Amino acid sequence: MNIKNKVIWITGASSGIGEALAYALAKKGARLILSSRRREELERVRTSCEGKEEHIQILPLDLGQRDTLKLTTEAAIQMFGHIDILINNGGISQRSLAKDTDPEVDRRLMEVNYFGTVELTKHLLPHFINRKEGHYVVVTSLVGKFGTPYRSGYSASKHALHGFFDSLRAEMYSSNIKVTIVCPGFIRTNVSVNALTEKGEKLNQMDNAQAHGMPADVFARKMIRAVESGKNEVYIGGREIYGVYLKRFLPGLFARIVRKARVR
Repeated sequence: MNIKNKVIWITGASSGIGEALAYALAKKGARLILSSRRREELERVRTSCEGKEEHIQILPLDLGQRDTLKLTTEAAIQMFGHIDILINNGGISQRSLAKDTDPEVDRRLMEVNYFGTVELTKHLLPHFINRKEGHYVVVTSLVGKFGTPYRSGYSASKHALHGFFDSLRAEMYSSNIKVTIVCPGFIRTNVSVNALTEKGEKLNQMDNAQAHGMPADVFARKMIRAVESGKNEVYIGGREIYGVYLKRFLPGLFARIVRKARVR
C-alpha cells in the first residue's frame, strides 16, 4: 500500500502516538482527519503538520459519548468524500490494583477503549463495504496479549479489542476490508500521566518504564511500515515484546516473571 493521498482518520490524535502518527503520515502525503476531545490541541497538531493545510482536517470526538458517534462518522466521510483507513488509537489507560479499583473505573475503561472503538468501527463499516475496500488499524497494547499488575481493567479492554477485530478480519476478508492490530510496548508518551487511578482520577505521574520507552516518532514510523505491508498483527517496543512469546510457549515461567516485573 502507498500511503500517499490516502484519506486516514486518526482518533486520539491530539497527543502521544496519535500526534506522532499525524506528523509522520502528513509527511508521507496522506490526507488526514484528526480527532480527539480537545479541539485546541488538534489545532496545534494540525499547524505543526507538514503538507497542504486543506489536506488536514480536524473533527472533535469523544469515544465515551456514544450518541454522537454516528453523526461524527458521517461528518468524517463528507470531509474528503471517502475514508481509506481508520486508525482506532483513542483510549485511556489505568494504574491501580484490581482489589482497589472502583467498578465504575472498569466500566469507563470498557466504554471508551472497547465500546466506543467498536461502535465507531461499525458506523464506518457500511462505507467500506459499499466501496469494496477499507482498512481498520487498531492500536491496542502488549497487555492486550497478556495481563500485568496495575492494568486489570485496561488489559481487559484491550483483550476485548483483539477478539472483536480478529473476528471482523475473518468476516470481512471477502469484502477486501483489512484489519491490522498494533500492540505497543512502552512508548514515551503521557499515557501513564493521564491513566485512571482506582477512584477514576488522573495519576499525574510518569511511569519509569514509560519514560524510558521507545520515542513516539520511532514507533509511528514502525507502525506505518506495518500498515503499508498489510500486517495482520504487529508488536512494537523493546524487550517487553518477548513477553508475548514467553507466555505462549512458557506460561508458567511467564507467570512467575510478570508478578515481579517493574511495570510502573
